[in-house]
Amino acid sequence: MTRAVMIQGTGSNVGKSMLVAGLCRAAWLRGLKVAPFKPQNMSNNAAVTEDLGEIGRAQALQALACGLAAHTDMNPVLLKPESETGAQVIVQGKRLTTTRAREYPALKPRLMEAVLESFARLKARHDLVIVEGAGSPAEVNLRAGDIANMGFARAADCPVILTGDIDRGGVIAQIIGSQAVMEAGDNAMVAGFLINKFRGDPRLFDDGYEYIAARSGWRGFGVVPYFGDAYRLPAEDALDLPKGGGSGGYKIAVLTLSRIANFDDLDPLAQEPGVSLTMVCAGEVIPADSDLVIIPGSKSTRGDLAYLRAQGWDTDLAAHVRRGGKVLGICAGYQMLGAMVRDPLGIEGSAGEAAGLGHLGVETEMTPDKHLTQIEAVHQATGSGFQGYEIHIGRSEGADRQRPFATVNGRPEGAVSADGRVMGSYLHGMFANDAFRAAFLRSIGGEASGLRYADGVDETLDTLAAHLEAHVDVAGILGCAR
Repeated sequence: MTRAVMIQGTGSNVGKSMLVAGLCRAAWLRGLKVAPFKPQNMSNNAAVTEDLGEIGRAQALQALACGLAAHTDMNPVLLKPESETGAQVIVQGKRLTTTRAREYPALKPRLMEAVLESFARLKARHDLVIVEGAGSPAEVNLRAGDIANMGFARAADCPVILTGDIDRGGVIAQIIGSQAVMEAGDNAMVAGFLINKFRGDPRLFDDGYEYIAARSGWRGFGVVPYFGDAYRLPAEDALDLPKGGGSGGYKIAVLTLSRIANFDDLDPLAQEPGVSLTMVCAGEVIPADSDLVIIPGSKSTRGDLAYLRAQGWDTDLAAHVRRGGKVLGICAGYQMLGAMVRDPLGIEGSAGEAAGLGHLGVETEMTPDKHLTQIEAVHQATGSGFQGYEIHIGRSEGADRQRPFATVNGRPEGAVSADGRVMGSYLHGMFANDAFRAAFLRSIGGEASGLRYADGVDETLDTLAAHLEAHVDVAGILGCAR
């Protein structure tokens, strides 16, 4: 009979996603047919699944840890923020609607049906399901109709391990305080606690650990030392984006847009030894010595186009191009590089249009249909093939499309300026392909290496599982599942 256990956190970004990935790999290495599950996720970093839907990037990584292809049942509800108050709602991989935060609670009963349906299908196909919560169960103002934490746990009768993050401080209050504000029925679902991200000698926290166990009455499953190789795994949360990295001679600057999406495109480049990659944040200038500037994906093209201009990056970018620098726009970044972005139906916000940056001879019109597919492409400039995926709305047309960035099944994709220095493409995931990444870097004057990115991710998952096995009662956690 399939069993399940859930990892919840005392807050966002306490390391739930990584713990679930590590536990999934540990269970898989023990010979179990294991699958990840997250009832509700909020992220603009999405992955395209084998059944051609979209889920959070963390669940795609967790699927890899289980030796599985990503499937929409692993994350049945995905919220993709488009503004401060609104988000696109993806249900079982497909867009349902766009809603404002205050309207979302009315959708939850309908969404819980989809959540439990997907969960049941996963349980039917596996020995064990490891579930990840979202945010914190202590957010009691969100408890009514909850589908992400204790609402799901109680509906699915799934035991919970509550995780606190000692790196941010106050972990005793995080756990004891959570217990204090949660209702008795929710507290009864908690099988124990974990302490995550400890730096230094974990024995120094023995007294605190024992205090939590005694005060809460919950079983402790261990203290997880800070995992130093975390940077080698794709991050899902924009809070985890590095400010800068690498000391290589080829300098890449990436604009940190306010609605940045699918930013794991950057991870393989950040790990290239010959590359120095810098995330340019609000209020900063694009470094004048940059060789390549990347404008990444965004969930709000016109919104982030305005944000880009508010930072003065349009002026910096124009100077960069005049100096002979190169530019790559990916997805929304590609749309921004054109002459005009039109949204007559108000798909990404209010209806209207905005002048683009004007570095590519294309114009974009937003359309209701979303392109969501896995692809195999050939880069025009180098002839190097690669795999990736499309996940976007809008069509881009114009004179520079005569010089495509790539071809996909023989059709032209993307655009390149006449001088070859400004490039745009809708394709994500291209830099995870080692041969293509090396060929692309060489073609723009960079240095290629023998980095095997995917192998590195897989090896890091093994290391993470061993890390947990060494410091956590993994058998005890798996034994809690029911």
